[in-house]
Amino acid sequence: MKIHDSFPRYELYDPKVPVYCVTPNRNACFHRFFDTSPISPSGRYMAVFQMPFEDRNPNPGEKGAVVLIDLETGKDRVLLETCGWEAQMGANINWGGTDEELYFNDVDTKTWKPFAWKVNPLSGEKNRMEGTVYHASPDGKWLISANMTTMQKTQAGYGVIVPNEYVRRNEGLVDDDGFYLTDTSTGKSKLFASIKTLVQKADPAVQESSFEKHEVYGFHSKFNPQSDWIMASLRWFSKEEQTIPPSHSRMGFAWITFPVNALSPVHCAVGPEEWKKTGHHATWFPDGIHISMNLCIDRDVMRFVKVNRNGTGLCKILEKAIGSGHPTVHPNGTHLITDTYTSESVAFGDGTIPLRWVDLKTGTEEAIVRINTKPIARDGVVRVDPHPAWDRTWRYVVFNGFVNGTRNVYIADMQKLLNA
Repeated sequence: MKIHDSFPRYELYDPKVPVYCVTPNRNACFHRFFDTSPISPSGRYMAVFQMPFEDRNPNPGEKGAVVLIDLETGKDRVLLETCGWEAQMGANINWGGTDEELYFNDVDTKTWKPFAWKVNPLSGEKNRMEGTVYHASPDGKWLISANMTTMQKTQAGYGVIVPNEYVRRNEGLVDDDGFYLTDTSTGKSKLFASIKTLVQKADPAVQESSFEKHEVYGFHSKFNPQSDWIMASLRWFSKEEQTIPPSHSRMGFAWITFPVNALSPVHCAVGPEEWKKTGHHATWFPDGIHISMNLCIDRDVMRFVKVNRNGTGLCKILEKAIGSGHPTVHPNGTHLITDTYTSESVAFGDGTIPLRWVDLKTGTEEAIVRINTKPIARDGVVRVDPHPAWDRTWRYVVFNGFVNGTRNVYIADMQKLLNA
């Protein structure tokens, strides 16, 4: 990767590695999430989302922009505008297998049906997919997503916004909604894993006996790095719930795993009996077999934990380290990187947070970057999460910050620490 010298260095609080701001001339920009890199497969380009405002979630039909940044030349441009976004994930921008495959959501405002675009940023060619995208398989063959219009029922900020009358209600274990798989070569989409099927097939079982009394929805979904397994998040709350979305303490959660080529076997990797201890932000290990997350496994404080995708072997990654933010384990097996929320105990208390570089052998850690993430707006939906995400070479980390009154995207070159 070549980072053009027009990108200014971020030097506040003396970062331990070189850090570059790659959106210096645009306001309100951010990258998607900690499980997907906004950097293209070749390392030359970056795709980020630009909000038209920073103080609220969008209303139906309001547009934001997908911005392409050429890291080699320092130039950027708007690829397309889209109505298919919310304030946390933007338009769920994902690269496919090459620099000629970029995916993100939009909404047809005539029908209020969401869909994904497949865009070649180099030629401008675009193709409309039947389905939507939450995550694209690293090999570029598939898109996976839950129903993007119902995600707001359990947490705002992650799907797309349509008028309320176009948002369905799932009562109990439905067999006509769940997780949708789109073939990127044809654009065809299908309901691959219904909510009912996942719960009925899960082994170990999901420990909830009263699904008929709940509304049940899909939420996160993500491919492992090998593109052959999927982990999918189910969430549910009482049909009698008056506040939508409910607080997390009033919902049930489960992570379900299954292979891409057939809906068998199906496992409940982390069920509600663990989630009720309080936890968040699960993702795949680089090996595609284990899952990491934050969990109050001992019911004391948050810890970094791991579990096999089949639900066995749940344990702490480190005995004493406090879990926080959005952790990912590096393929070297010796380090973990994560951020923190401004409210977590490992934050600095003034709106700035550390990017934590944790040594998995010794348990020691250092704050490699300190940056402000507290926006002016108080609405939690428009909070600024750094979401540190590795590029495909596992050398560079991309993260968000809120500096000089707006959101910006940064690249940290981790080579120095990786070679230490």
